[in-house]
Amino acid sequence: MAASGAEAPPSRGGRFAGLALRLLSAAVLGPLLLAAVWFGYPWIDLVAALAAPLMIFEWTRLTRGNPALRLLAWSYSLAAVAALLWIRHQPSLGRETLIWILVCIWATDIGAYFVGRAAGGAKLAPRISPGKTWAGLVGGMAWSAIASAAVGYAFGLGETLPLALIGAGLAVIGQLGDLLESAAKRRAGVKDSGRLIPGHGGLLDRVDGLIAVLVAVGLVRLIVGETWPWT
Repeated sequence: MAASGAEAPPSRGGRFAGLALRLLSAAVLGPLLLAAVWFGYPWIDLVAALAAPLMIFEWTRLTRGNPALRLLAWSYSLAAVAALLWIRHQPSLGRETLIWILVCIWATDIGAYFVGRAAGGAKLAPRISPGKTWAGLVGGMAWSAIASAAVGYAFGLGETLPLALIGAGLAVIGQLGDLLESAAKRRAGVKDSGRLIPGHGGLLDRVDGLIAVLVAVGLVRLIVGETWPWT
């Protein structure tokens, strides 16, 4: 899900403001998504069927006044939905791969959020998302690298070092997806893509990094084979 992090410390006393609501939302939605991934059809298909129109609606709001940009945004999210279903329904390690992706994205979120807010420092993209920092990016990469290797170890798949490096790369892709959506929100003059999820805003605010990673992993698998990254 979104790489929410790499954020600089806010004003004193508000360093971790809103964390409780974020945790509550994650505690409700995270297990539901994992269950859908684990059991597969028809639950993951239902998730995709619900998510697709919501993302289309939110992108429509963020791309007013530019039909070409709107079509690109729609295609981008629908490609992620297609990748989600294609990966999950692959007979060889589809479920494990999707769990790996989710864990890496969540680890990126957590690492970027806590390291970014604790360390502060130089900003990552001040004109697009002023709160994000390089320290948060590094924190997200480190946590994702550990999570990637840990998932591979838990499933008895892949090699630790390559998986750690790939996990760090996924964190970067997730952060780029986050920045892409942030740029769209800045262009539209809105803080959130919607109000669907308490503490997180719209669906795109929660899955912006996941969308980017799903598209990237789907493309790599098309090129190098359906067993990547496990071989």
